[in-house]
Amino acid sequence: MSDSVFGSDQRWDQYMADLRTHASTPTPLEVRGTLTRLAGLVLEAVGLKVPVGSQCLIENGSKPPVLAEVVGFANDRAFLMPAGDVHGLSSGASVTPLPPYRTVPSVGQFNPPPSPDDRGTLRLPLGRGLLGRVVDAHGQPMDHQGPISDVDIAPMDRAPLNAMDRAPVRETLDTGVRAINALLTVGRGQRIGLFAGSGVGKSVLLGMMARYTQADVIVVGLIGERGREVKEFIEDILGQDGRQRSVVVAAPADAPPLVRMQGAAYATAIAERFRDDGLHVLLLMDSLTRYAMAQREIALAIGEPPATKGYPPSCFAKLPQLVERSGNGLNGVGSITAFYTVLSEGDDQQDPIADSARAILDGHIVLSRALAEAGHYPAIDVEASASRVMHNVATPQHLELARKFRAAYSRYQKSRDLIQLGAYVPGSDPETDRAIVLFPGLQRFLMQGMHEASPLPESLQALQSALQEDKPAREAPSQRATRPNHNPYEGSGA
Repeated sequence: MSDSVFGSDQRWDQYMADLRTHASTPTPLEVRGTLTRLAGLVLEAVGLKVPVGSQCLIENGSKPPVLAEVVGFANDRAFLMPAGDVHGLSSGASVTPLPPYRTVPSVGQFNPPPSPDDRGTLRLPLGRGLLGRVVDAHGQPMDHQGPISDVDIAPMDRAPLNAMDRAPVRETLDTGVRAINALLTVGRGQRIGLFAGSGVGKSVLLGMMARYTQADVIVVGLIGERGREVKEFIEDILGQDGRQRSVVVAAPADAPPLVRMQGAAYATAIAERFRDDGLHVLLLMDSLTRYAMAQREIALAIGEPPATKGYPPSCFAKLPQLVERSGNGLNGVGSITAFYTVLSEGDDQQDPIADSARAILDGHIVLSRALAEAGHYPAIDVEASASRVMHNVATPQHLELARKFRAAYSRYQKSRDLIQLGAYVPGSDPETDRAIVLFPGLQRFLMQGMHEASPLPESLQALQSALQEDKPAREAPSQRATRPNHNPYEGSGA
């Protein structure tokens, strides 16, 4: 080659260096598989050699493409779970692994430049641009407020945090709910479960905490719930004030199981991003049970054997993987305080998912159907509920007041049947006599309107007032009624 072509030896050396660089960079060939079977929820394809978790696109002529994820394999067959409607697919459809940079607007994918470490990993929008928005499990807006801006497209997979790098739970979190603040005190960075059957007011309780909890950002994951409840929760329960600092991820019950699981993971990833920015996040997920049910559908569809009450072992492995992502950040920077609702089938607290969740969470708040039917809201059963970090965040005086409240409340409940039947003899047990006198005040303390906020100092003051009694009140009402010449109008200061 002459200098007239390359100009100089320097340009020639640069040209050869560019060729060597280009030759040393591998160019992957596009691999396509073929759809061979569709049985129930699972798709089978041959000709694919991609890792579990890879995103694939199924194209079938003029039909809209279907997004699917590889969830397992057997020999040369890959098992895929669709993220959309499979109606219209036929045998022989093309299955193409989807790199994260490929644009597929019809199924809600994005096109950021890939990195060698996360090729094939699902990437979704994260960042402050999501505040005040309602999105689906693919990060697409559902609130008709235009496209989302000021976000980064980041991979969903991330390495778990080292437990030794996390700060312990030492700071009290004010939830605005009197019974929780005083008797089930929550710490910043705690993971706690709301255990309830259907229709006992868990969504209202979540809305109260979303409005009144002292948090910088609120992330709400509505996973597997009725589609009607999504808009009602946002407009009626969350409210305009709560929505301004919130991000809502909705994956309703009619969504495929893969989308429901992705919605829970996406809500957690959004909370993690805000925590990494140094903010205190409140994560409300309704519900953890629907997440486990989605995993059960996927696992059973690909042939995993059922175990406890039809739940395969992978369900119980997925729960801690999701829950452990919340909590305090590295070296005390940022936090995620998480509330997960757990549906107890038939109000059975020994339901396998409820039992497993109780073991991996830092506390549980049980909502009672009997209290809800009696018009007692929030229907918190304080006897069956516990906060495992309360002793780390509450003062000794606070703990002593909570202990006295529980003792008096439990004493009355144990003697409730005898008292209502008139079989209890006043004076036979001084502690029971005192519990009878205190019980109306204890019951009023536990009840709170959904539009009524009760800050932590006010909750502690109300707790102390509920345990106070004047001198004549130490005598049970039934005992005073049988006393000779008893004046029912005598003053409390006599």
